[in-house]
Amino acid sequence: MTSFNLTARRLLETTTRNWSFKRRLQTDRGDQTIVVSPSAGLKYLFKPLHAVDSSLLRNAAEIVGAGDTVWDIGANVGLFTFAAAARAGPTGNVAAFEPDAWLVQLLRRSVQLQTKNVAPVMVVPAAIGKEVAIRSFSIASRSRASNSLEGYGHSQQGSIAELQSVAVLDIPTVLKSLPAPNVVKCDVEGAECEVFSNAAPLWDHIRPVIVCEIGAETAPQMKAILGRANYRLFDGERSLRDAAQISGPAWSTVAIPAEKVLRYTTSPASLD
Repeated sequence: MTSFNLTARRLLETTTRNWSFKRRLQTDRGDQTIVVSPSAGLKYLFKPLHAVDSSLLRNAAEIVGAGDTVWDIGANVGLFTFAAAARAGPTGNVAAFEPDAWLVQLLRRSVQLQTKNVAPVMVVPAAIGKEVAIRSFSIASRSRASNSLEGYGHSQQGSIAELQSVAVLDIPTVLKSLPAPNVVKCDVEGAECEVFSNAAPLWDHIRPVIVCEIGAETAPQMKAILGRANYRLFDGERSLRDAAQISGPAWSTVAIPAEKVLRYTTSPASLD
């Protein structure tokens, strides 16, 4: 990217950071309206929602079924959250975990716009980590999609605009209050190993499908965590209907319990 283009991009990011507006999210179970912001990525300004992250939306369509309970850890503006709510329907449940106060208010506005034929969405203003705590959360100066718990984050974050003090919950604590998930989506900018380091109930008896962004630096540890739990890995950039198992995590990974692989790869939820 040339210096001129980079300067123009940074100017656009700064100018639109506090913008928010309604967009139509098309799903195979009907359209939903959600509130988005360029502060979560300039793609929300220029692209139709189905093109913002087509692989993630396909993951929701293939994995989430009617009546499912879904946890979206690192919900951002809720693209996966509300696509999953449409798939799960009114008998399902969706919990959107998001520590960034700005994104939380967008999610809550989107909840108010949902129709009655989707799953109820609970917005939980908290991060998920290895233990219950109050911690610092870095707000990226560029896209808020790059926000992270302090100590994590990728190069796309740029500088840190501010540090917020946020509540951090662990998975056993959440399970005391919320229904156990059939599907867990996780996008936490490098903190995925911490999220799943204290998740014995998931591996031992709940056995959800995991949709997770996994960076190269955490891939070996995530491979070990998921391998010990007897999960099979698939590339989330490809449809489960034609994807072969992969030996290690991809940037976008779908992890399926070994005993459920045939269910999702031969008769995906999207064919319900």
